[in-house]
Amino acid sequence: MGFLANMNWATPSWDLFIVLFFVVAAFLYGLSLGRDRIIVILVSIYMALAIVNTAPYLNDFSAEISLNNSSIFKVTLFIGIFIALFFLLGRSALIHTIAATDSPSKWWQSILFSFFHVGLILSILLGYLPQDMVNNVSADMRNLFISDPAKFFWLVTPIVIMVLIRKPKKQPPMYG
Repeated sequence: MGFLANMNWATPSWDLFIVLFFVVAAFLYGLSLGRDRIIVILVSIYMALAIVNTAPYLNDFSAEISLNNSSIFKVTLFIGIFIALFFLLGRSALIHTIAATDSPSKWWQSILFSFFHVGLILSILLGYLPQDMVNNVSADMRNLFISDPAKFFWLVTPIVIMVLIRKPKKQPPMYG
């Protein structure tokens, strides 16, 4: 990891903020929310992304706003839709379909899901930023989160992980 060795820890940059946010958020999410909630969050992220990227008239509306405000508008709209969907889906039948109510998930599954959840969020949010702000981020960070292959990786990998790691089977009740 030459990137971490070359990082100037005395004068924080956007890159340092992104790396610290990524690491801290992945562990905190994984340990505090658990596997099932993170999967609901992932589904909410995909739905919000689909809505923001395909909403009719959104480009016409954001074209009337200045370039920087258009990016802020998309970020705000994405976050707002994501939060609304998370709360709505968290109370819907989706959580009961996904959740294994009597079986706790393994800690590493929660960390793994949260790792890809945070990566996906960073990729989406950094992708909405205007080019002048993106230019302030190092080439390594752009390649890791904003490049087309990186966007594809962060978009597809959580789906693959959800398919490969199935929900835990319910434990049979223990008697006497």
